Amino acid sequence: MKLRLIAFLAGVAVLSVLCSCATAPKPLASGELRLLSIQIPEKDNIQIDTPFLVKIDFEADGQPEIRSACFYISGDGPRCSKVTDVIYGSPGTIKMQARTNDSNATLLDCFVRYILNGKIETTDMISTHFKVAPVKGSSPVKGVPGMR
Repeated sequence: MKLRLIAFLAGVAVLSVLCSCATAPKPLASGELRLLSIQIPEKDNIQIDTPFLVKIDFEADGQPEIRSACFYISGDGPRCSKVTDVIYGSPGTIKMQARTNDSNATLLDCFVRYILNGKIETTDMISTHFKVAPVKGSSPVKGVPGMR
């Protein structure tokens, strides 16, 4: 019985070490930027062809020069825009506008381009889901105005 308990505890210890190593992010290199999360405050009420706010949280070593943020919207893209609203901190924040003209779009993927050692580098990609609100007065039932 003692032998089984020791074997079980040893197995738990090994798994704990493996899991902690697999989930711990690697340290940032000098000047490196890594994206942490992305939020769309109005994610359930996006309108076609209307800009919506996208908030990107990041961590960085220092204050790297952020050149642009690029979006894929349900696979369409990338669409890149110059970043003008950056707040450095822990975490840092980028606020931008995005838009879609696809009423079936549901996924926003994002990456950022920044300067590191004189070269343009690309961050990891992060994603979030959103929902395009139906156009007012439109009907999901063809030919019947206002019918739901």
